[in-house]
Amino acid sequence: MRTKSVEQSIRDTDEPDTKLRKDLGTWDLIVFGVAVVVGAGIFTLAASTAGNIAGPSVSLAFVIAAIACGLAALCYAEFASCVPVAGSAYTFSYATAGEFVAWIIGWDLVLEFAVGSAVVAKGWSVYLGQVLELVFGVEVSTSVDLGGFFGFDWGALLLVVVLTTLLYLGTKLSSRVSFVMTAIKVAIVLFVVVLGLFYVRAANYSPFIPPAAEGGDTKTGLTQSLLSFIGGGGSSTFGIYGLLAAASIVFFAFIGFDVVATTAEETRNPQKSLPRGIIGSLVIVTVLYVAVSLVLTGMVPYTELATSPSGDKATLATAFTSLGVDWAAAIISVGALAGLTTVVMVLLLGQTRVLYAMSRDGLLPRGLSRTGTHGTPERATLLVGAVVGVVATFFPAGALEEMVNIGTLFAFVLVSIGVVILRRTRPDLPRAFRTPLVPLVPILAVLACVWLMLNLTIETWLRFVIWMIIGIVVYFSYGRSHSLLGRGIGVKD
Repeated sequence: MRTKSVEQSIRDTDEPDTKLRKDLGTWDLIVFGVAVVVGAGIFTLAASTAGNIAGPSVSLAFVIAAIACGLAALCYAEFASCVPVAGSAYTFSYATAGEFVAWIIGWDLVLEFAVGSAVVAKGWSVYLGQVLELVFGVEVSTSVDLGGFFGFDWGALLLVVVLTTLLYLGTKLSSRVSFVMTAIKVAIVLFVVVLGLFYVRAANYSPFIPPAAEGGDTKTGLTQSLLSFIGGGGSSTFGIYGLLAAASIVFFAFIGFDVVATTAEETRNPQKSLPRGIIGSLVIVTVLYVAVSLVLTGMVPYTELATSPSGDKATLATAFTSLGVDWAAAIISVGALAGLTTVVMVLLLGQTRVLYAMSRDGLLPRGLSRTGTHGTPERATLLVGAVVGVVATFFPAGALEEMVNIGTLFAFVLVSIGVVILRRTRPDLPRAFRTPLVPLVPILAVLACVWLMLNLTIETWLRFVIWMIIGIVVYFSYGRSHSLLGRGIGVKD
């Protein structure tokens, strides 16, 4: 339960061998936030969740998820303004709840960033095949089945290699590439909203919340949400339980705004820029998500967005294809390709910075925190790129979105609690941004996140418990004995 003081964390940022280059401003952070958040959620989750789980009420599910994220974002903003150190929730927890909780958070962030980037990279590969066919008329498979469990996804491998190289060469270069890609995908999203308005029919919004278990495959047993199981709902497909389950699923679409906090050490004025970057990016994407989901479910009946018998999930382009607007579907596919590119890039960046922070504290091998001539943690970048590349290339994506969600929500819970703790233990710390109505807002953030966690499936909870057990074993077998704080190395009062 030993804690690392905020002053010590800030002093560590000045070590010559591990010093990061300060290249980022407010707009860079907002671009990073929008870049990572506007991606898989807007192009895939909105349609499939409407068709399979929530119907037209998916727009309300986005609002519920956004409220939970907004409450957590206020807590992140305060922490980032008074502890401008790489590592995000990991670093915040080290200063408040202690080393063990910080390790658990770091282990959670592996779920969010590394696993998330591998899953999205595979989605990017699928869109690459679609773009080659729709735009260039070339039919080519980006994935080769090797038989049994494994495959070879050369599209995902190509993306991870290119993005790892960009991150290795510098955060500012990555920000510029991200800005161009983000501008393209935001333009595509606005195009979808404007064009889609001409096809909206009010009748498609009725019923807004479809009756429980109507159509599609009902989720029961281990696949139903934990809340519906406890409440005796029997199913979490459509109805109120379906809406709540949908909010927990589309939460995946908001994951990543906290990546902004991992770039604290690379920001020129972190006390002001970090809160603006975190909150600003979240506001922008929430407006985009709600607008797109309303247009999408207004264009076609939600039943046409259900997963096909062959297992093909509906995407943003599905609604336009079903209405015969194939040229728009081609444009959307190009936008999705650009969108998913920036998602993977920023998730890789976030994972690298968390790994860098944990290794600088000795909880992981110290060599991973060394920075090179480009002012980036080069070894950590190459390691993350290699691991994500292998997973994305050879392993099936599966249904890992919910695993990413539960890990992230758990991190949000601990960060929200940490704000209350730090207010009591260190009221003297300068705070450029203060979370309003403490402790009310942090408590509401905790309740909202726990509520969303309860709406995830039982099997997701079982996998999460197993993942946590593995993390605890790793900490007590390596991290605890190698911790610089525990050994008193470099620690000053």
